[in-house]
Amino acid sequence: MISIHELGLRYPDGTAAIDGLSAQIRLQEFVSVVGPSGCGKSTLLKLLAGLLDSSTGTLHIAGSSPAAARAAGHDIAYVFQSPTLLPWRSVTDNVALPLELRGVEASVRQARAAGLIRLVGLEDFAAARPGQLSGGMQMRASLARALVTQPALILLDEPFGALDEITRQYLNEELMRLWLDQRWTAVLVTHNVYEAVFLSQRVLVMGPRPGTIIGEYRVDFPYPRAPALRADPRFGALAAGISARLREAME
Repeated sequence: MISIHELGLRYPDGTAAIDGLSAQIRLQEFVSVVGPSGCGKSTLLKLLAGLLDSSTGTLHIAGSSPAAARAAGHDIAYVFQSPTLLPWRSVTDNVALPLELRGVEASVRQARAAGLIRLVGLEDFAAARPGQLSGGMQMRASLARALVTQPALILLDEPFGALDEITRQYLNEELMRLWLDQRWTAVLVTHNVYEAVFLSQRVLVMGPRPGTIIGEYRVDFPYPRAPALRADPRFGALAAGISARLREAME
């Protein structure tokens, strides 16, 4: 699904954000990217989304550039660090917004939004405004909005970072359930190693800026993953190994 070879991005002021980054991500794979602050994780997502152009190297999604992949029907969804919901619109209208912007007729977009709202468990709040929702509920609405276009690829930029730990764990489980149900390709950027291990099939580790991949860890725990997995010694050992690699990179 994603092929990256020797990717680099240098800003006009000469700052190298990413340099020599290579990775392969399979169709329907769930991959997390971890690394120190400022290493280029979010920049990588913006490159994948086509929001930035690389300076060097190649990046292909389904064999094409991000823009060409979208034009060919491989829709790319982006979930930001904050829910970015429009405060004057209901949950239903927020979720339906991407379809509205594409000119999809009202009955179709309302029906599809209603289905996604049910899927994320917000059917009782479909008419509510974002200000009436908790932080976790707002993020569930944001996920529903991202999925309403039936994307082939979903990019998640630290979506649960501002939430308390219990809500974060619950939404990890919800995100995993959605992925198992719909099987899009997912790339999650996170600072939380435990979150990365719980959700992913592979974890990629980026080193300090200019960012590049310095480690790759396969996560072989079967799906669906129960909350009790977090207490499994094998889970802790894998998370500790990834954390140690991060510490080494910072020294």
